[in-house]
Amino acid sequence: MRITGGTWRSRPIKTPKGTATRPTSDRVREALFSILQARGCLGEGKRILDLYAGSGALAFEALSRGASSAVVVEQARDPVTVIRENAHAFGASERVTIVPFRVEQAFARLMGPFDVVFADPPYAHVSKDAFGAVLGRIAALVAPSGMFVLEHASEDDAPAVAALTLESSRHYGDTMLSFYCHDDR
Repeated sequence: MRITGGTWRSRPIKTPKGTATRPTSDRVREALFSILQARGCLGEGKRILDLYAGSGALAFEALSRGASSAVVVEQARDPVTVIRENAHAFGASERVTIVPFRVEQAFARLMGPFDVVFADPPYAHVSKDAFGAVLGRIAALVAPSGMFVLEHASEDDAPAVAALTLESSRHYGDTMLSFYCHDDR
């Protein structure tokens, strides 16, 4: 895996070994960040939140493309180690805050708002009723002019998110990216 754009373009990014995480493919990340850049969601001063972070690839991609800081939430020990290693390798340790808890436990530690919030949960979580409460807590962290991006299985409809409007969804093989924003954006 490599960073697809920005100052760290083509630099390798470590990923956790095994199948416990499902890294977002280079093709999907490149498309995602092209959309975000075209909408003015990235750049200096922008704060990023990467939930269910895995390797932190989405956060590092955003930092490479000009975001000022990123908070990554990941509970598993091996991915947290990989995120620290990636932050060090990119010289970004001071710009990355790691919250090593389950997303549901991390909300009390997160100080929003964030300009872009990414969530790439296990796909099976998205269709469960309990995930609606998580989505509501995520919505509260999105800046008024910000964007929330949910990665989910392409076979599932984009879920409703209280206080946010589904702007669009994009299909990439078995992956769907759904983009949400505030109504007054």
